[in-house]
Amino acid sequence: MRLRIQHATHYAYDAAPSYLVQRLYLTPSDFEGQRTLSWRISAPGIASSLRHVDGFGNTAHLVTVRGHTGPLSISAEGEIETTDTAGLVRGLASTVPDAAFLRQSAATQVDAALEKFLQCFDRRQPPLQLAHQIMSAVHEAVTYEAGSTHAHTTAAEAFRDGRGVCQDHAHIMIALARRIGLPARYVTGYLVTGVGASSSAAHAWTEIMVADLGWVGFDAANGQCPTDHYVRIAAGLDAAAVTPVRGFRRGGGGAEQMTVEVRVEIAQQ
Repeated sequence: MRLRIQHATHYAYDAAPSYLVQRLYLTPSDFEGQRTLSWRISAPGIASSLRHVDGFGNTAHLVTVRGHTGPLSISAEGEIETTDTAGLVRGLASTVPDAAFLRQSAATQVDAALEKFLQCFDRRQPPLQLAHQIMSAVHEAVTYEAGSTHAHTTAAEAFRDGRGVCQDHAHIMIALARRIGLPARYVTGYLVTGVGASSSAAHAWTEIMVADLGWVGFDAANGQCPTDHYVRIAAGLDAAAVTPVRGFRRGGGGAEQMTVEVRVEIAQQ
């Protein structure tokens, strides 16, 4: 399947900062099941940015902007060819040991309620079956509700409230998987829902290391493994580690307002 993606982040300032540094995780990687046909990032300072592949296999850009005036926009767009691999992620280079993804972050700490929830699962069953069971249980336990949480909501908080967005479903599943000894990582990307459909937001899901199979994706928000309707961008310990656009500013003053526009659609074959 061929997917066309447009992702734009806009900043408006009361007074434009004199200096900005932005780290961009906006570039898809090629691996079995995903191939980049075209891709372009447009942003002030992108021509002189530092591009590198980090230890997790993500392509990152470090952009420095000096003396910019007025609003600032960062956009990424292109076409990706995907095939359905039943969630398996193969052919993606990473120098980080799998065991690193057993470490809980602030966003994925397990509290008493999540510990109790874990008692529902038979840990003696095969890891793949167990991961599917956890995905289905999280999908049932936490209702998807746009705007119900924020960027800093933890897995424990979203589980307690019983509602959240894809970031929260991913964090909860990661927290549970790591707690029972399955390495798990947070994945950012995009999802289109069907032929003739388009998506207006980025997406997030979980990948779990399954013995004898490798990394397998699980989308607890939708209760399914990623298909050819998904485009994978980056992976890390949690959402904060792979925020698409993140940085700091110096100078200027007043408030900063950020808006994000995402469009994902099936391109004509």
